[in-house]
Amino acid sequence: MAGRTRRLLRAAAESDVTFERVESRGRTYLVGKCIHCSTQVTVPLDVDEPAHATLEHIVPRSHGGTDGLDNLAVACKRCNHGKGRRLDRRRPGDETLTRVIETLRARRRERLRP
Repeated sequence: MAGRTRRLLRAAAESDVTFERVESRGRTYLVGKCIHCSTQVTVPLDVDEPAHATLEHIVPRSHGGTDGLDNLAVACKRCNHGKGRRLDRRRPGDETLTRVIETLRARRRERLRP
């Protein structure tokens, strides 16, 4: 995972109330919940360790979504890749895409740290 993407993933996790720091075997992780399915996901703070979580762009970049923290969330690989295959290629204004974006925006607002 590229350095920039890793930094954005870490920022998204640190700003999410479901994530907490956990120490295990001398390493530090952020452990929380996937924005889609709420399964446990782990973001290692050691840049050399692979991340099993993915960076979710709530509004896909292909639809003008940005790397702003309000448009980023942490997702498990299965959910993020599934959303991408099903929705990212839909036309702007598509009813299903719009509904998913609004649902994810609401979840993200609820999970933002104060």
